[in-house]
Amino acid sequence: MSLMQQGHEMSFTHSFLVAVLFSILLFVFLRHKKRKQPNLPPSPFKLPIVGNLHQLGSLPHRSLHALSKRHGPLMLLKLGPVPALVVSSADMAREIMSTHDLIFSSRPAISMAKQLMYGKDLAFAPYGEYWKQARKVCILHLLSTKRVKSFRSVREEEVALMIKKIQSSAMMGPVNLSEMIILLNNDITSRIAFGKKYILGAEGEDGGHRFRRLFREFLELLGAFHVGDYFPRLAWISKFNGMDERVEKNFKEWDDILGGIVKDHEDAKGDDDADADADADEGMIDFVDVLLQIRKDCTTGITLTQDHIKALVMDMFAAGTDTTYAILEWAMAELLTHPKVMKKVQEEVRERARGHSMIAEDDLVHMKYLKSVVKEALRLHPPLPLLVPRESMKDVKIQGYDIPAKTRVIVNAWTIGRDSKSWEQPEEFQPERFLSSSSHIDFTGHDFELIPFGAGRRGCPGIQFAIAKVELVLANLLYHFDWEMPNGATVEDLDMSESPGITVHKKSVLLLVAKPQSY
Repeated sequence: MSLMQQGHEMSFTHSFLVAVLFSILLFVFLRHKKRKQPNLPPSPFKLPIVGNLHQLGSLPHRSLHALSKRHGPLMLLKLGPVPALVVSSADMAREIMSTHDLIFSSRPAISMAKQLMYGKDLAFAPYGEYWKQARKVCILHLLSTKRVKSFRSVREEEVALMIKKIQSSAMMGPVNLSEMIILLNNDITSRIAFGKKYILGAEGEDGGHRFRRLFREFLELLGAFHVGDYFPRLAWISKFNGMDERVEKNFKEWDDILGGIVKDHEDAKGDDDADADADADEGMIDFVDVLLQIRKDCTTGITLTQDHIKALVMDMFAAGTDTTYAILEWAMAELLTHPKVMKKVQEEVRERARGHSMIAEDDLVHMKYLKSVVKEALRLHPPLPLLVPRESMKDVKIQGYDIPAKTRVIVNAWTIGRDSKSWEQPEEFQPERFLSSSSHIDFTGHDFELIPFGAGRRGCPGIQFAIAKVELVLANLLYHFDWEMPNGATVEDLDMSESPGITVHKKSVLLLVAKPQSY
């Protein structure tokens, strides 16, 4: 064999070996790459750049409900570049808010909350030491069982005043019950948080109107879409569409009110610590005074500034007013459209409280059907149908799916409350479902079939505060009045459509005829 032939054979052998080695390396690389691809939850079709944002609609809880029917109870969306995990079943909610609760205990940055609430509030605070200490303060001094019970006289006094207002208004025509309810909630919460009713009118504007205008605008802005949250480079758009101006104006008005409230407390408090201690022993010290005392004594692991105090007060005020207003409005609307249920709950209320001029909180203990009506209203109409979003703090695996860190989590409590796997005839208003001995489901965060207040570390700490008001108000409205539609309208004419927002209310107010009952 010639040297040339040997050279050709060696060259061929070398090339063959290189090709084989390259093929093996390529196979290993591709296999490795394939194995490393995350197993993400199912997703709807996405558009370039915007992802699934166009599919949210004006009522996102309904849009996401429809998408979950096609893609399952654990669904991954892209809101622009932001990954968002949508949770739509009790089992998946348990995974997020119990099994892996700590991992999902943070909050995404939401610019509206930061601008409107000083970036120092409790509800939207990321997981960390500030959130832990602030939550502890709010629970201990405002939302604990002992504190909620201590505010009983305030609730009963204000409900009695509302009943008198309705009796007076009923003589002149239909009553705007929605307005009565929201003003009642304002009065109760402001007395507890501020020590008195702080609704001050601007020049030429009565206090009640100013409050409703400011509060409605605040909630609308808090739930508004802000393009900068999803596309930071486009945040400038808010300057041109008027959003920044609206936020700044609303914030300034609230800041003036809250600043005045804090100053009033600082001026009144002075150095008279003995009086403050006496008030505290009676359980009547208000939340602003508590926060001022904590700031003075430095009794927590955080330093409370004036902005911290205003943010926490606003947090409690907003949560304590708007959610209970929504629950009561929907409960009354459902009762009107279900007259047999209305009659049954009125019979229970009037039998239990026979001869009383007012229903007191002690009377509520045995009103099981009333409590079932409240549960059923919460099942069908959770105040925040999409709970305040969470954010994962590290990579985690849920039901075999890989969930990356910094994924936004949206729990659709509205869908969970209507899941046919958990509820028979889920679209029907049937309080009786909670009366059977086998029905143990409650809304306190232990039963994930019913989570209107969330669950786990980021569950709402104000459940007792809210329910104490809701049950007392609803019982007295049903005890003192028979309710009818105005101007010959029937219950079929009642508009049950929803208005968009972070809290979902009825689109139209409850304008009703109230027929007083004498006892």
